[in-house]
Amino acid sequence: MKQFKAFFFLVFFLVLVASTFAQEHYTEGNIRVVSFYRTNPGQFDNYMKYLRTNFLPQQEEAKKQGLILDYYVLLSQPSNPDDWDVAVGYVYKSFGDALDYNQDNADKMKEIQSKHFNTKDEDKINDLMAKRFDMRKFIGVKYLREVILKPMN
Repeated sequence: MKQFKAFFFLVFFLVLVASTFAQEHYTEGNIRVVSFYRTNPGQFDNYMKYLRTNFLPQQEEAKKQGLILDYYVLLSQPSNPDDWDVAVGYVYKSFGDALDYNQDNADKMKEIQSKHFNTKDEDKINDLMAKRFDMRKFIGVKYLREVILKPMN
């Protein structure tokens, strides 16, 4: 039993030391949640218009209200038929902000959507937002940690 405790303590200590050394090179920054999409043939311009008309104003308001730190759209030249061409990203302060459900934030986002679409009817809002599904295919999502490199001394 004592050997098991000593072994457990040694493993714990090594993991702690390793994580300390890993952090010597950088400081942890914000979290980026990036969703990747492939626009359907002939739908790229329509999707960009949708983003400008619907995504942009809602995200600007979400940013003003502190729901997100920032947002962005990235474009890429696909390298194969299953590759993405449009990525939509959000910046959060922490993984908790990015991933944990928060009723207050959900209510604020619903209010932003209601104002944008001029209705409180969630079914109508969902119908209006569903137009984007005909324009693109969801490829996947990545959760990324930004790091700030520390200068060499």
